[in-house]
Amino acid sequence: MNASAPTPDVLVVGEALVDIVHRADDSIDESPGGSPANVALALGRLGRSPRLLTSIGDDPHGRSVRAWLAASEVSVHGLPATRTSTALARLDAQGAATYEFDLEWSVDTSNVATADALHVGSIAATLEPGATAVADLLDRHHDRALVTYDPNIRPSLIDDREAVRRQVRSLIARADVIKASDEDVVWLHPGEDIADVARRWSRSGPALVVITSGASGCFAVAPGFELSVPAIAVEVVDTVGAGDTFMAALIDGLLGAGAFGVDARAAIASLEKGRLTELLHRSALAASVTVSRPGADPPLLEELMAAAGVR
Repeated sequence: MNASAPTPDVLVVGEALVDIVHRADDSIDESPGGSPANVALALGRLGRSPRLLTSIGDDPHGRSVRAWLAASEVSVHGLPATRTSTALARLDAQGAATYEFDLEWSVDTSNVATADALHVGSIAATLEPGATAVADLLDRHHDRALVTYDPNIRPSLIDDREAVRRQVRSLIARADVIKASDEDVVWLHPGEDIADVARRWSRSGPALVVITSGASGCFAVAPGFELSVPAIAVEVVDTVGAGDTFMAALIDGLLGAGAFGVDARAAIASLEKGRLTELLHRSALAASVTVSRPGADPPLLEELMAAAGVR
């Protein structure tokens, strides 16, 4: 980050919880997580000092989450929950995770100051009673901030599939940047071509749509062009937090390109293909660091620079 450049105020909204990870070797680890919390953590490690609006209990799990976030310069806001949510993650032999959740989610956005960049996503954007407040906050930031959204679908928590699909499509149309996984697209649009879905999402409103496909890299639709960027070859320990790290690094890169506040969409529209390719490659590089070590452990700025060969 350029020390002389403006420092955007970044707000992340969503769940923070404790991951209880069952590994293929039968070992069990507990560590803080939650997709929006992971994004906030990764942004903090990249030097952005974000605010995280969430709901955490005043219990041992909640205290561990707060300490984990504070260590990466993330300030936590929101009303306390009666308990801290948990996610049971089971890893297969390749490190891929499936999840079961015990979640409590509600949030009060009435006194939240408008930010220069807002990120929402995952469970918090579709699970009531908090989802309506999240959508209202997104509308308050529309055309006033960079608004990013990651659906990060969790099927085990969804009872009404069609209602969630409608809700996700509505949020996609109202955001500036969408980052989704190929698994999200398959769940939301079964049987449809992923690139066609990305193009349709782009036409609905976002200035940038990025679909990640794990080891197959990512595909992006931007104003006037499309591009694909390969993944970074790395030995995978597990995939926990990889997509969130990619999202955070993309947000960080866009902020560095001036995409925040009222100028966010214009700045994205001005990105040339080569520059966006660089930003997506950097995001993939950040995710590769995360998958190379256990848990949601995104790189510090210095680690990402070292991985990129920058001295």
